[in-house]
Amino acid sequence: MFTSMLEGLSAYGKAFSVLSELKLWKYFAIPIIISLCIALSVFSVVYGWADDLGAYLATAWPWEFGKETVTTISTVVSGLLIVIIGLLLYKHLVLAFSAPFMSPVSEKIEAHYYPKSTEVKTEASFSSLLLRGVRLSMRNLTREILLTLVLLLLSLIPVIGIFMTVALFLVQAYYAGFGNMDFTLERHYQYKESIQFVKRNKGMAIGNGLVFILFLLVPFIGALLVLPLSVTAATLTTLPKIKAENT
Repeated sequence: MFTSMLEGLSAYGKAFSVLSELKLWKYFAIPIIISLCIALSVFSVVYGWADDLGAYLATAWPWEFGKETVTTISTVVSGLLIVIIGLLLYKHLVLAFSAPFMSPVSEKIEAHYYPKSTEVKTEASFSSLLLRGVRLSMRNLTREILLTLVLLLLSLIPVIGIFMTVALFLVQAYYAGFGNMDFTLERHYQYKESIQFVKRNKGMAIGNGLVFILFLLVPFIGALLVLPLSVTAATLTTLPKIKAENT
């Protein structure tokens, strides 16, 4: 899985040149606007909860002794929770509503590298792409929330909590990479087949998603570049795997 993860990471090194070579930047105008609007909306709302959440958690400790320590811990926990909620909501909303615009980009990359491919399906309609994107995002969002809640509870345990924080980051990355890969998978596999494909290539999804999440930590610029680079990188790594499985 580690080798597959490196593949997902290294593809970003080629993504920028591919976008420029194939003149694909113009296709990202609307998705970038969607990305910025959702980012501003989600993080402004979530940021507004930060102070109230930290104070609310601290009130669960009714005694005076240790109050300062509890308040500090509450602030840290609430801060972590706010970041996780923000990333989670942003990620799935962007992937769902950008699906109709990202799929043509993935298809053009495939046509460039595999011009004689006979496996590409007939171009789907805008509504069907949007429906699949929303369906996949809802499915992944539900599972990610459940995993996140479990890991957050485990993160409260001393020592083990450090590893759970890393696990949380990997879970976020996996589902981000999952969504990026599906822009290519939708032309080759049915919904359930695509899920099985990603499960067989977890490392690749995590590798792609790691950079996706890191981009979001860069104010403004991250929201601008995250979709073009991550979708292109996912396409470059997913296509060879599909071709290998179908030969």
